Amino acid sequence: MENEPVTDRRVGSATDRVYNFSPGPAVLPLEVLERARDEMLALPGVGISVLEISHRSPAFDQILENTLQSLRHLLGIGDDYEVLLMQGGASLQFSMVPMNLLRGREGAADYIQTGTWGQTGAKEARREGKVHVAWDGAGTGFDRLPTAGEIRLSDRPEYVHVTSNETIQGVQWKHDPDAGAAPLVCDCSSDFLSRPIDVAKHGLIYACAQKNAGIAGVTVVILRKDLLERSRDDLPTMLDYRTYAKNGSRPNTPPVFAVYVLGLVCQWLRDSIGGLAAMNRHNAAKSKLLYDVLDASGGFYAGHARPECRSDMNVTFRLPDETLEKAFIKVAAERQLIDLKGHRSVGGIRASIYNAMPLAGVESLRDTMLEFQRQQRG
Repeated sequence: MENEPVTDRRVGSATDRVYNFSPGPAVLPLEVLERARDEMLALPGVGISVLEISHRSPAFDQILENTLQSLRHLLGIGDDYEVLLMQGGASLQFSMVPMNLLRGREGAADYIQTGTWGQTGAKEARREGKVHVAWDGAGTGFDRLPTAGEIRLSDRPEYVHVTSNETIQGVQWKHDPDAGAAPLVCDCSSDFLSRPIDVAKHGLIYACAQKNAGIAGVTVVILRKDLLERSRDDLPTMLDYRTYAKNGSRPNTPPVFAVYVLGLVCQWLRDSIGGLAAMNRHNAAKSKLLYDVLDASGGFYAGHARPECRSDMNVTFRLPDETLEKAFIKVAAERQLIDLKGHRSVGGIRASIYNAMPLAGVESLRDTMLEFQRQQRG
C-alpha cells in the first residue's frame, strides 16, 4: 500500500508495544514518538527540553509558526480564516461556539444530531439562545445519517452545526450537508486530519487533537474571519475568539508540548504519508478489512451503523450477547489488542483505527475476529 505508515513495533528497547484501539487519547505515529523521545532532553540548537522552553521564546515562535503553516498547507486554509490553537477540548467548544456566534442574536442555531456529541453540543447551545434540531437520529439509536431531504433547517439559522464523525455510534459524514446561506460549523474532532476537508464550505471547524492530530491539551479552531464580528464584548476574555486571534493563540501560556506534537504529526502526514488524500485512502482500506468481516459473519458480528454511514475511524459492533463480548475482549487483549470495549452508554465493541493505527494492527484484529467466530460456532 502506498506510503504505508511504519509498522515496526519497537520503541527503544521495548518489544511489547501493543495495538491501541482507544478512542482517545489514541495511538500516535511511531515516527512522532521517536522524534519526541530523541528531542526530549534538549531541542536541537536550543539546549533545553520542549517541556521547559518559554512560550515567548524564539524556539517556540518557530514551533508555533511551523505548526500553523503545516495545518494551512495540509487543509488548504485560505487567508480569510484564522487558525487558533486553544485548550479545553471539543467540550469547551460546545460552549464557545454559541457564546461567540449565537449570544444576543435573534435566529436559532440549527443542530443536526447524529450522535451523542451532537446532542451534547446542542444542550450547551441552549444556554446562549434558541436551538432548532434540524434532524435527530435518536429514534433509531443514531445508526445512520439523514438524507438531504430529511434535514429541516429553520428560516434563517445563525449557524448550522454538524458532527463529522460520531465516535460512540460509529457514523461518519462523507459529504458535507448543505447549510444554505448559514455558516456551517463542524465538530471535526475524531476525523480531523484523516481526510481532506473543504474548509471554504465552513464558517468554523473545531477539533481536539488526541484522536488523529496529536495528544490531549490542544484544540484547533479554524474560523472564518468575518465571524469574529459576532463576538460580544460581554464575553469572558478567555472565551472570546477575538482574544486568541489578536494574540496569535498566546493570550496566556499555551500547551507548548501539545503544539509541538501537533506539528510533528503534521510533518508525518506530509512527508511520510503524502498528504490527506493518501491518508484517507489508507484509512478506508483499514476499515474495509473489519467491515468485510462484519458483513460476512452471518450476524455473529452486528455492526451498529448502517453500511452507507459507517465510520472509517470507529468501527462499532455487537456480538450475540454480552458474555461473548467480554470473552472476545479478553481474547483480543491476550493478543495485545487493547481498549476495544464500547462506550459505556452503548456497550458492545469499538475499534478506533485512527491515522496512526498501522495496517498490521487492523489485520491482527481481523484475524482475531475470524478465529473467535470459528471457535464459537464450532
